[in-house]
Amino acid sequence: MFESIFAWETIVSAIRMATPLTYASLGGVFSERSGVVNIALEGIMLFGAFFAAVGTYFFKSPLIGIIFAILAGMTVSLIHAIVSIRFKVNQIISGTALNMLASGGTTFLSRLIFKAAGSSPHIEGFSPISIPILSSIPGVGILFKDLSPLIILMIVIVFFSNYVIYKTVFGLRLRAVGENPQAADTLGVNVYKYRYVGVLISGILGGLGGAFLSLEHARVFVENMTGGRGFIALAAMIFGNWNPIGAFGACLLFGIAEAVRIRLEGVGIPTQFIQMIPYILTMLVLVGAVGKSTPPACDGIPYEKEEI
Repeated sequence: MFESIFAWETIVSAIRMATPLTYASLGGVFSERSGVVNIALEGIMLFGAFFAAVGTYFFKSPLIGIIFAILAGMTVSLIHAIVSIRFKVNQIISGTALNMLASGGTTFLSRLIFKAAGSSPHIEGFSPISIPILSSIPGVGILFKDLSPLIILMIVIVFFSNYVIYKTVFGLRLRAVGENPQAADTLGVNVYKYRYVGVLISGILGGLGGAFLSLEHARVFVENMTGGRGFIALAAMIFGNWNPIGAFGACLLFGIAEAVRIRLEGVGIPTQFIQMIPYILTMLVLVGAVGKSTPPACDGIPYEKEEI
């Protein structure tokens, strides 16, 4: 049993499980670095998964499905941005409402469009890619064999996001509006614009995370298939200290827990206990992160421009 748990296949499975979490967690980093709490990531992922399935099913192209997922994620995040930034509604309430809308809305639309309860018809995802030379290495080569393009894209986005946030003028201004919007405004930074952009980026990434679930993970849309992954992604973001690479590492931890859970099925341990593992880990991570993680100083605080 332990040999199967610590096999290379478990690492491959962990990376696959971590991919949708990483997309969503990176989205959370961009949103909260700008000062907007986005717990609507669960709903954004769900809409992304649904519309990825719709686009792929009707246009017979997973690339069209990805475009649909991104547009859906941007639409939901734009609603959250307008409500939270323009009208200054409590960001937690706004995100919760959007999560509820996603749960009921995708279920209704799925049954309306696909004429079936529970799931969509089977859809085709992307063809897997193997990295030359690296995929031929004995043992570790399995990590570079038959990869989804969305996994490769995820890894690229992790390091690109870290570069953007910490090494560019855009990233400096994004962090400034999350830490001290008054000071940023005084220096001529458009606080509202950067907060909108941060939330919209979170919608794009959350949509991609949802698309991975329906296009690569299941090859079908299942009602409420996110299963709390949006909230786990938020926990990973906190554990990673609102840092792209830290969030990625935390998502890998959750991915390993999920992969181990799958490996443990059928070994005599009660199924209910095994299914609890990722969520127990989430709570333990959050408890461990209390007092150690430092969020942006003005995260979740609406900005009111001072009139002169």
